[in-house]
Amino acid sequence: MGAVTDDEVIRKRLLIDGDGAGDDRRINLLVKSFIKWCNSGSQEEGYSQYQRMLSTLSQCEFSMGKTLLVYDMNLREMENYEKIYKDIENSIAAAHEKISECKKQILQAKRIRKNRQEYDALAKVIQHHPDRHETLKQLEALGKELQHLSHIKENVEDKLELRRKQFHVLLSTIHELQQTLENDEKLSEAEESQETQMETETKQ
Repeated sequence: MGAVTDDEVIRKRLLIDGDGAGDDRRINLLVKSFIKWCNSGSQEEGYSQYQRMLSTLSQCEFSMGKTLLVYDMNLREMENYEKIYKDIENSIAAAHEKISECKKQILQAKRIRKNRQEYDALAKVIQHHPDRHETLKQLEALGKELQHLSHIKENVEDKLELRRKQFHVLLSTIHELQQTLENDEKLSEAEESQETQMETETKQ
């Protein structure tokens, strides 16, 4: 319990003393000096006590001035810290906006890169095919070749039709020749039969 009591006393003295510069001790000394000065017997002793009181008062005034300066400095520091805090908040907000803008730029860059890749793929496909001028030349050549083949086809069809007609004439001629041969054979048989009959009649 005694240690706790001593700690409490020390803590209270520190709280009363402020920043620990001994103001409480100085005030106690000033009170004691004042009591001694009041109870001093001789003028010389009173003057000495008076000088001690003035010295203690000067120290207390100096300490009080120092405390006021520290207080003002603390106020300015608080204002400075608040300003720094606001600046940091603004910087954080600006950083968030910049990050958001960078994300948009990244998305746009990805779209541009994708489009370029698609363009490159299309360009490679297009390079494998001839250009329009070359294609038109090939189409013109194919058209001429088709026209030439159509002309050849017409000639072949005409020749085929001519051969068909000639074959038909040949068949007709063969058929007529066959009829003539058959008629000649019949006529020969008739003549032979007639001659045989005449020879028979002559013998009788």
